[in-house]
Amino acid sequence: MSLDRSTGVPLPVQLAAALREAIDAATLRPGEAVPATRELARRLGIARGVVVAAYEQLVAEGYLTAVHGRGTAVNPALAEAWSRGDAADAPLAGPDGSTTGQPPADESRPGPLAPGIPIADTVTGPAWRAAWKESASRLAEVAPPLGDPELRARIAEHLRLTRGTARPARDVIVTAGTRDGLGLLIDALGGGRGREFVIGVEDPGLPTLRGAAARHGARIVALPADDEGLDTARLPDGVLDAVIVTPSHQYPLGGSLPLPRRRELLSWAHRTGVIVIEDDYDSELRFTGSPLPALAALDDPVDGSVVLLGTFSRTLSPALSAGFLLAPERLRSRLEPVRRDLGGPVSSVVQGALARYLGSGELRRHTARMLRRYAARRDAVSDALAGASGVRVRPMDGGLHAVIELVAGDPRTRALREAALLSGVAEEGLGAEGLGGYWQHDGAHTAMRGLVLGIGGSDDAEFVRALGRLRDLIDAAARIEETPSR
Repeated sequence: MSLDRSTGVPLPVQLAAALREAIDAATLRPGEAVPATRELARRLGIARGVVVAAYEQLVAEGYLTAVHGRGTAVNPALAEAWSRGDAADAPLAGPDGSTTGQPPADESRPGPLAPGIPIADTVTGPAWRAAWKESASRLAEVAPPLGDPELRARIAEHLRLTRGTARPARDVIVTAGTRDGLGLLIDALGGGRGREFVIGVEDPGLPTLRGAAARHGARIVALPADDEGLDTARLPDGVLDAVIVTPSHQYPLGGSLPLPRRRELLSWAHRTGVIVIEDDYDSELRFTGSPLPALAALDDPVDGSVVLLGTFSRTLSPALSAGFLLAPERLRSRLEPVRRDLGGPVSSVVQGALARYLGSGELRRHTARMLRRYAARRDAVSDALAGASGVRVRPMDGGLHAVIELVAGDPRTRALREAALLSGVAEEGLGAEGLGGYWQHDGAHTAMRGLVLGIGGSDDAEFVRALGRLRDLIDAAARIEETPSR
């Protein structure tokens, strides 16, 4: 605040106007204390009586409130005016009536059927707490750019036991998750080509990965996928620099790439020089049998073409923002300089805790416990939707999501029913997503239609209630009459 003595406006009036403007602009917020009269007079170089007069005027107007023994503050009742206004602009009220100035973070509370959210209520057991307690002392440490050596070794061992990859710790680079690893790959392998980096992505496939690749400057090419995963018989020559695949659990349809297709994909990659990016997002969460070996397990550890991307967001919690990539030597030598330039994205405390948690063996035990709960959730989906008109629950051997396919009616009617379902899902705050949105092409009348819903996240009771509301929406959508196609 600045006061101008050269004008004819009295100083108390100027000061009151400046404070009033600050409160109206939310620079000063409801419940916040204003400086003591002596302190503010000292800061502004004015008489204390000027401040007293300005405060008294604002108290009379209702902008300030004075409480004996607690000083003067912005009137907490003004927070009600915020709540009656635009909720997106309203500050959050604290326990004392003060506000933080930050809007509600709706993204932090996904709906009970949102895909990709694990059940995390049993993660924080004794092994978890012990790992974090031991790692908390590393606040002054900066993690090496490629990752904490102990964590890299633990990840390599974990992948050997669960994914069949007998690779050294030096082949592991710690990332902030799948999208961070993908960005590192594009930055390192796509730079200096003098042309755009072209990535093939399964169609249907995960929209967030397509978006992340495009944000890093890559051009996206749709590659057809079916119930068994990527259709390797239709891979193009001379077009792609890299391809993103989900061979263990195709997203969202759920198929596993059979061995003949895996070998055909590797042979094609070696012949064409295309890099295969294996998104291993939830392969450990397999209900029937053991997890399938990673595609990287079939690749050459030195001159190979496969880079495996993994994350702890699905098995533990998205809050960790931690993952890894596993690369053969010839590709790792190109990734390491870029990561060293950019620095490591995961704190030493998080890496230390993960290393200790993996070393305790608790992650594998936790995963085994969660598999039973996810299998029960999958069965609950089938039970809740049994007999529902015009839909089928696609078979899933594992993972954190289920696909509800609309099977009745012509393509146009199915598209209308999906739109009606999505409208109801949004209104109910359920968080499920439209299956049609996973295709890259504009096949409004040809793409498979339905919903992709998560089977993790909320507690069991809330999950069951959400399924009941979803069943009501499906029954209502089934009443949309089929319109003959022209």
